[in-house]
Amino acid sequence: MKSRSLLALSLGFAATVSFSSSAAMIDLSGWSSEGEGTWTTQGDNSTVLQSANSDPTVFFNGMDSQGMQLSGTISVEQDADDDFIGFVLGYNAGDLTDSEASYLLIDWKQADQSFYNRPELSFSGDANAGLSISQVNGALSVENAWRHDGAVTELQRGANLGSTGWEDNTAYSFDLIFNADQVQVYVNDVLELDISGTFSNGSFGFYNFSQPYVLYAGITENVVAPPANVSAPLTAGLMGLGLAGVFLRRRK
Repeated sequence: MKSRSLLALSLGFAATVSFSSSAAMIDLSGWSSEGEGTWTTQGDNSTVLQSANSDPTVFFNGMDSQGMQLSGTISVEQDADDDFIGFVLGYNAGDLTDSEASYLLIDWKQADQSFYNRPELSFSGDANAGLSISQVNGALSVENAWRHDGAVTELQRGANLGSTGWEDNTAYSFDLIFNADQVQVYVNDVLELDISGTFSNGSFGFYNFSQPYVLYAGITENVVAPPANVSAPLTAGLMGLGLAGVFLRRRK
C-alpha cells in the first residue's frame, strides 16, 4: 500500500502526518463470524471467502482496533447478484442483535433496488447503489440494513463512489483508518469517506448482506503512525511562545 499524508495545522505551522507501509499480514483463522454467512479462510489465512446469500453477516477480529489501519482487497467472485459488501468498525460480539449496540457500518451496493426479494419478509423500500458509512445504534434488522433507516443512520456517501456500484470479478484495494475521533476509507488509493466525531472502540470486521462469493484477500494491519514531524515544529512553536512571553514581561 502507498504511504499517504494528511496536512495538520497547529500554532500556525504545518505538519505532515504519515502512515507507515510496513504492515503485518493478519492470520484470519482467529477471527469470529456472526449472522448466517459462511466465512471460509483460504491459503495462508490472510484471505477469507463469504459464500452465502444471507441476511447481514459479519466476520470480525474480536479486539479493540482504534489507532489501527486495516488494508487489503475486496472482490465479488461472481456476476449473479448486486447487493451489499463492506466492513464494520467498533463492532463487538453480539452487536448484530444487541439493542444497545453502537458501531460504524461501511457498505457498498452494486445497483439501485426498490424491493427486497424475500417473500417471507413483507416490506419494500429503496436500497441505493454506492458506497456509504452509517452509524448503527441497536439491533440491525434486515429492513434497516436494506433501507438505511431506523437503527441505521447514514453519515456520508463516497466522494466518488457515492452512487456508483462495485463491478463483478474486480478487485478493489481498501484502507480503513480507525481512530477515536476520525475514520477514513480509501478505495484504490482514493479517499472516499472521511468523518470526524466520537466513535466507540471495538473490532474491525467484514460485512456482507444478501451478497455471496465475496473475497477479502491479502489482509494486513498496522498501527497508525503519529505525526512524523510534529515534535520539532511543535517544540519550536512553544519556544517561540515562551520567548514572546518573556519579552512581554520585560516590557511591563
